[in-house]
Amino acid sequence: MKVRSSVFASFVLICEVIGVAVFLRGFFPVSVKSSLSSKSKLSDLPAEPLTGSSPNSTRLPHPLFKRVVIMLVDALREDFVFGPNGRIYMPYTRHVVEKGSSKSFVAKARPPTVTMPRIKALTTGSIPGFIDVVMNLNSPAMLEDNLIWQAKTAGRRIIFYGDDTWVRLFPKHFMEYDGTTSFFVSDYTEVDNNVTRHLDSTLKRDDWDILILHYLGLDHIGHISGPHSSLIQPKLLEMDDILKKIHNALDSKDTEGSLPYLLVLCGDHGMSETGSHGGSSEPEVSTPLVLISPAFKRKAMPAGMDIPAVVEQVDLTPTLALGFGLPISQNSVGHVIPEVLEETSLRDRLRYLHINGHQLSCLLKDTIPDYEKEAGFEQFRVAEKAHGNWMKLYLEGNTSEVLTNMGKKVLKQYLEALAAMSSCLSKQLGKYDMYSMIAGMMFVFQLLLVLLLTLPEALSAEAVVDLPVLSALVSLPFYLLCLLLASVHVLVCTSAESSCYFCSLSWGLVFAAVAFSSAMFCILVSMLTRRLLPAPTHRKSPLRSGGSEWWLSELDVLLLAGTIGHTLSLASSSFIEEEHQTWYFLLNTLCLAVFQDVCRKYFREQRNSGDEEEYILPSKDCHPSAHPKPEVFSEKWLALATPPFTLVCIRLVRSLNQTGVQWAHLPDLGHWLNSSEHKIVLSLLAAFCLVLIYFLVQRRCSLVSKVALALGLLGVYSYRAAVGNVSFPWQHSGQALSKGTVEARFVYVFVLGILFTGTKDLLRSQIITADAKLKSRGLWEIYSGLVLLFSLLFRAHNLPVLCCCLLIQTFMARFIWRKLHYDAAQTTIMHYWFGQAFFYFQGNSSNIATIDISVGFVGLESYVEAPAIILTALSTYAGPLLWTCHLVCYLSSERDRSPVAISHGCYCLALLRSVPAAAYIVLVTVLRYHLFIWSVFSPKLLYESMHLLLTAGMCLFFNTMEQSHSKS
Repeated sequence: MKVRSSVFASFVLICEVIGVAVFLRGFFPVSVKSSLSSKSKLSDLPAEPLTGSSPNSTRLPHPLFKRVVIMLVDALREDFVFGPNGRIYMPYTRHVVEKGSSKSFVAKARPPTVTMPRIKALTTGSIPGFIDVVMNLNSPAMLEDNLIWQAKTAGRRIIFYGDDTWVRLFPKHFMEYDGTTSFFVSDYTEVDNNVTRHLDSTLKRDDWDILILHYLGLDHIGHISGPHSSLIQPKLLEMDDILKKIHNALDSKDTEGSLPYLLVLCGDHGMSETGSHGGSSEPEVSTPLVLISPAFKRKAMPAGMDIPAVVEQVDLTPTLALGFGLPISQNSVGHVIPEVLEETSLRDRLRYLHINGHQLSCLLKDTIPDYEKEAGFEQFRVAEKAHGNWMKLYLEGNTSEVLTNMGKKVLKQYLEALAAMSSCLSKQLGKYDMYSMIAGMMFVFQLLLVLLLTLPEALSAEAVVDLPVLSALVSLPFYLLCLLLASVHVLVCTSAESSCYFCSLSWGLVFAAVAFSSAMFCILVSMLTRRLLPAPTHRKSPLRSGGSEWWLSELDVLLLAGTIGHTLSLASSSFIEEEHQTWYFLLNTLCLAVFQDVCRKYFREQRNSGDEEEYILPSKDCHPSAHPKPEVFSEKWLALATPPFTLVCIRLVRSLNQTGVQWAHLPDLGHWLNSSEHKIVLSLLAAFCLVLIYFLVQRRCSLVSKVALALGLLGVYSYRAAVGNVSFPWQHSGQALSKGTVEARFVYVFVLGILFTGTKDLLRSQIITADAKLKSRGLWEIYSGLVLLFSLLFRAHNLPVLCCCLLIQTFMARFIWRKLHYDAAQTTIMHYWFGQAFFYFQGNSSNIATIDISVGFVGLESYVEAPAIILTALSTYAGPLLWTCHLVCYLSSERDRSPVAISHGCYCLALLRSVPAAAYIVLVTVLRYHLFIWSVFSPKLLYESMHLLLTAGMCLFFNTMEQSHSKS
């Protein structure tokens, strides 16, 4: 059955989306949650174990603390307190840690290290999944069992000041609250003052039991200027003074004989070396946890500070619950911190651990079908039985040393059991629906192989794919394979311990999926056989086009092998962590291959053709015959210089930003430029880059757009000077910095003006008049408007990245793609390669921590969700988007280069030819770096296969468009 290659490519892409959706349905982890819909109650607490005929005691544990103050400093890294600079950054806190009545720990947060999932972990004791990152922008009310709900139900009065994420999660739980938005990262002063201004009056009152303070300024400074900024120390000193004020106020109200208070200093997550967070690097997951209370023994005067013990962040939840006399949340996977219980009696300690073990064992029963085989569960049963024997001796009045030693042994057994059960439950977050994942993966790879086998036919002059559909459907292997797959489905669904998504589908959908997969496999085998076996001599080879055999050039082989090789490399997590190295290698190899093509064109082909006139496309205003010989000569040498020049640009921009995982912490040229002593160098470099950007972009714009572009670039420099990145010659060093709001909005006006002018010209060329020059100018003006926007959003040290991008595009378009007559498919793949490489040149990586969210608030005075998200996305994906837009403009202008008038329908066809390329690269970029940006390595191979499918699909579509246009 013969099918047009564009129709076949569209069908494959639709099926590809379905396969990826099935894989995603199985990939997202299943949350560890109790099957009980109700929340824990005090009446549900287990009784103390007791051996013998006497009834078990229902004694409840006594609360350890009367009131609790939780001071949560967003993005507080553990080395800010426990590191070498701790005595400088937070001197009072360090003094209390070393010599006061406190317990200090390093609390490990689980990725994703984003605020909302971390708050959920601190209040529920569970480990949120990656899907919670999406919910971080608009947190819904928390419905599952949590510490805040338990405290409110028990009559505890709760006051909250700080990040309004808490207010959205717990909308009716606080007696008094004042929330501040956490997303306006340009503000690191008022966002903390709004919390501190309530402190003096609140600490004097006695009408509250729990006070929660969430400070955001440190996190915002990290996003703006990183953990080594000069703003870090003043902010940490401010936090240290606040802790001192709270501690002194609580001490002054502490009376003899009453329950003591508890002051908790913690962070929700840490901060990477670039100042962001979200990933799993050590600075991002390591946070300090300092518990201060008169209940703890005051430390002696040590010579040096001991290394704090390491605990899980979720361990704080059961510790606070038991310390407040509350039930532990049902879904908590943490275990109580034993050091907090050291000052209580042995009976109370055993009771606390027994309650925690009972809660974990119940959750284990609801989560794991074979829970009895788990070592932690068996250890808990043994410890519980030994606890009962100890209780019997204790109640009989035995006070011998044997009882004490026995109690310590039971205590150790409990701790080992709690650690084992907690670890087992935490690992359940890696439980996937493997059946759906395998089905989706097999579906995708079948499509990939079929598409690769049809690629030679589809790219031929006929642009037609011959699929052996009928022969596959009537073959015996098709029916046998359907029977086999149906049997496998029944076997999996009847024997699986956990429910699978495929098993919940109707039999009609399952049969359709089985039949389609079987047909694809039979078509694949048939096509593979046809390729391997020689074709009959009397038949015309499908690879022939117009009497000449279809063949692959060296560049085609490189593009295909590079894309496939990159895909296969992502089966290794190391290649994913350092994926930028792969793209750098591919770009360098591509430049060498292009240089070989240039040498072949201008030397070998010219020598073989003798004095024949070589075919060179005309410039914008001249015909081939009008070219003077010196211009042809100069163009030849410029073409020869373009690949080496591209290599130099690549090497330059690589030095600006370290990325990846292994070497991201090393200093780079960007750090050197951003240091205060090199501000003059950065200013000169930024000014030079902005001037160069103007001369590279303005060539194809109208006069109005040229003026707007010049004023806009001047506004960009003014904005950078206003925020202190660069300086004007007449600017005083002591002049106070502003937020640059006016300057940024000044630039936005010109960006919108240029985009409006370009859109107007584009619409006029398509609706009113079929003017090819007007359409081309409209597209290039839209492109120049985006360049101006990216100039504003880029950090000052990243402006050379934008300049090199424009230089490479200009030289490659004029001297390589046009002169060497590369087709649309080759040009598309090259644009895709360059776009992905420039994503890393910006300093991005596959880790969410490298996203610079501060650009989302350029020109804003408060948090506005839609503009912030759009600006952040545009800045993050600036490299791929710039190359996508350039591809659209270049392909359209190349279609319109002919001086012969072309019908209006052909213009529409030219637009259709460009739009899929843009949609393709945007779709690939979004799927690749937005869904699995948190260092989740397992699905990357599948997604790169999807990218390969999309690449091949776009090649087929472009080839069909070219054939249709040539026939028209």
